[in-house]
Amino acid sequence: MELTIDWLRLAAENLGALLLSPFLYIALVMVWWHSRQSNVLQRRLFHVRLRGALPMTAARVAAGFIAGFALSALGFAAGAPLTAPTLVCVWAATFVLALFKLRYVCLAYAAGALSVVQAVLGWTGVPDGGETGDRIWRALTDIDAPSLLLLAGLLHIAEALLVRLQGARYATPLFLEGKRGKPIGAYALSGLWPVPLLWLVPAGGGSGLELPWTPLFGMGGGPAASVAGWTLVAFPVLIGFTDRTETRWPEAKAKETSGSLLLYGIVIAGLAVCAAFWEPLTIVAGLAAFGLHEGLVLLGRLRERGRQPVYVQDGRGVVILAVLPGTPAAEMGLLAGETVSKANGVRVRSKEELHAALQLQPAFSKLEVLNRDGNVKFAQRAKYAGEHHQLGLILAPDEDAEYVAAPRSASLRGGIRQAGARLRRGSRRGSIDGPDESTSDNNRQEERPDGRQAAGVEEAAASAAQPSARPANAEAARPTSARPSAPTDASVPGLPPRGERRRQ
Repeated sequence: MELTIDWLRLAAENLGALLLSPFLYIALVMVWWHSRQSNVLQRRLFHVRLRGALPMTAARVAAGFIAGFALSALGFAAGAPLTAPTLVCVWAATFVLALFKLRYVCLAYAAGALSVVQAVLGWTGVPDGGETGDRIWRALTDIDAPSLLLLAGLLHIAEALLVRLQGARYATPLFLEGKRGKPIGAYALSGLWPVPLLWLVPAGGGSGLELPWTPLFGMGGGPAASVAGWTLVAFPVLIGFTDRTETRWPEAKAKETSGSLLLYGIVIAGLAVCAAFWEPLTIVAGLAAFGLHEGLVLLGRLRERGRQPVYVQDGRGVVILAVLPGTPAAEMGLLAGETVSKANGVRVRSKEELHAALQLQPAFSKLEVLNRDGNVKFAQRAKYAGEHHQLGLILAPDEDAEYVAAPRSASLRGGIRQAGARLRRGSRRGSIDGPDESTSDNNRQEERPDGRQAAGVEEAAASAAQPSARPANAEAARPTSARPSAPTDASVPGLPPRGERRRQ
C-alpha cells in the first residue's frame, strides 16, 4: 500500500510539472494556430468557415490527451530508457533533416537517423573533436536507440488511430492546377495533436522506486535489466500528418492512410523490442524506420497516379466539392463528389443554370443527384421563412477559378516561402474585395461588405453559384471558390445570369 502511495505521489508531481511546463502550452497554441489557419484560409477563399477553430482545437486536444494516456500505460509496461540528452538530440536531428525535406519533421526519421549514426560511431570509433565535440559524441553514443524507436513506433500507432478518427472530418477542400493548367478540386487532410506522456524510465544513482512487475526492457538481456529503481518523466509530444488527394473521397483516403500508418507503427515497434535484446538489429530497425516511412510516402503518391480526379466538372451537372455542416445541403444528405444534375426539374450544367433553377420554386428545393457510384438519388427540402438563403455547397472549380493552392514544397525554407495560393496560369484576375473581418464568427455563411454573398457557397432558395476565385496564403489547405455578383433584388440576393452581369 505504501509503495502504491509513493507511485501516485510521484505521478502527481510529474503531472504537476507537466502542467507548469511551457512546452505543453506551446503545443496547445500550435494546435489552435493550426486550426485557426484553416479558418483564416476558408474565410479568405470562401468567406465562410466550415467549422470553428475552438471546437476543432478542443476535439484534437481531447483526442491527443486520450492517446497520451494510452501510450503512457504502454510506457509503464515497456520501461524504455529515455534521457534529456536523448530528447535534445532528437530535436537537433529533426531540425537538420527538415532543411532537406519538410516531411522529415517526424520522430521516425530522427530516430532512424540517430540509430544509424550511433551504429556507425560504434564501428568507426568516436572522432576527436575537442571538449565540445566530445560532449556531442558522448550524447550520441549514450542514446538508447531501441527505446527511441519504440517511442516512434507507438506514436505512429496513435497517429494512425487519430487519422482514422478525425482525418476525414476535418479535411479541407482546395483547388489545384492540374494538367495543362486545368483547375481541379482536391482535399487536404491534415491534423496536429498534443500528446502528453508520463514515461517510466530507470532511475539513476541507485534511487527510484520498486515496481511490482518487471518492465519489458528490464527483463533479462534488456537494456534496463540491471536497474534497481524506477522513476517517471513527463513531457509533451506533438504528432501530426498532412496529405492531399485528388482521386479519393476524404473518408477513403483517411482510412487508407490510417491503415498504412498502423502497419508501419507495429513493424517499427516490433523491431525496436527485438533490437533491445539483440543489438545487431538496431541498425536494421533504424534503416527500416527511415526507409519504410519513405515507402509510405511513395506508396501514397503511386496510389494517386493513374487515377482520374473526381472533383472536376464533367458536363453531367455541377460537382460538389464540399458541404458545409449544419446547412440545408447537409440536411438533404448531399456529399462531396456527388453531382447535381437537375434542380426543380431543370437540367443544370453550370453554376448559373443551378442558380436560375433554384429560383423557380420559392417554397422548396428539389434536386436530382448522381451519387458517388453514378446512381440517381433525389433530395428535397422545404424553405422556411427567416431561414438563411444558402444551400451550403462548395462546388468543384471550373475555368472561372483564378487561384489554386501552391504546390507542396520539399524543404522547410521553401515551404515558408511558397506557402499559400497563387494565380492560375492563364486566368483572368477579377477585382474582389477582401473578407469582412468584422463579421461575427457565429455566421458561417457571411455577406461581403458590398452586399454580395459569400464566395464559394452555392445558395439555396434564391441562391447563386459563384464564378470566381479567392487567394489564400497558408499552409495546410488552400481552396479557392466561385465569387457571386451583386444581388439583382434586395429580397433575392444572388448571382444574375452571366449576360446580365455584363450589362450591369
